[in-house]
Amino acid sequence: MNLNDVHRGIQKHKSRKRVGRGTGSGHGKTCGRGHKGQRSRAGFSVHPTFEGGQMPLVRRIPKRGFHNRFALSVATVNVGQLDAIFAAGDEVTPETLKEKSIAKHRYDVLKVLGDGELSKKLKVAAHRFSKSALAKIEQAGGEVVVLPGKAPVVKNQKKGTVSTGVAGPG
Repeated sequence: MNLNDVHRGIQKHKSRKRVGRGTGSGHGKTCGRGHKGQRSRAGFSVHPTFEGGQMPLVRRIPKRGFHNRFALSVATVNVGQLDAIFAAGDEVTPETLKEKSIAKHRYDVLKVLGDGELSKKLKVAAHRFSKSALAKIEQAGGEVVVLPGKAPVVKNQKKGTVSTGVAGPG
């Protein structure tokens, strides 16, 4: 193989295939569809998973798990990450976290978790806080600001009852 063989046969403006224009074209009469059968007819379409009548692969494989399309997407940030990236006295908001490339993907709610140690005084603004994160931020002399957002669903003690709680720590 030579280097000039790489582009042989490739045309910049390839003319479209004109079917049904006589036997000399090579695409006359049946227009490349063969003789009779379902695929030769106009308007033919088949389901992508159809396998000729046998049980399709997508139905032979068991279903596992679930996906709740109504669930909120929650971005999580640990207290240890905040300690490593922000300086003492800084204000931590969803915007500053996006600038520092911590929580840069799309999310509905930002939650601060308590993994790691916090040795700096920070003003942290988020939608939700875990109990350990609240304790560590306040212990370091920082301030917690609960942002308004979508309220989490809280299950009551009575079985089967569900209520919407306040979008606070939790």
